[in-house]
Amino acid sequence: MLSAIQPTSTWYLVIAAVLFGIGTLGVMVRRNPLVMFMCIELMLNAVNLTFVTLSKSMADINGQVAVFFVMVVAAAEVVVGLGIIVSIMRRRTGATADDLSALKG
Repeated sequence: MLSAIQPTSTWYLVIAAVLFGIGTLGVMVRRNPLVMFMCIELMLNAVNLTFVTLSKSMADINGQVAVFFVMVVAAAEVVVGLGIIVSIMRRRTGATADDLSALKG
């Protein structure tokens, strides 16, 4: 019979590093503002996974509390940022990140 392999905290940290790397690569390579925004959110969730993993391995709740506050701020960021990006994409269908320099006042 096969025994189940229990994932350790190292596995979660490696997954978080891979997710963060994918998000970083997406921000550097892609020019679509919506895709860049999703990649930044992916990076944020990778950091949250790291916080939770280290909090569990150290038997300390402070990392999980920090993740709760980060998720609240990220939700507010999504509401504002996504609203701005969607309104720009409606006016200019082929808008890129370089076109967003027009928002400077």
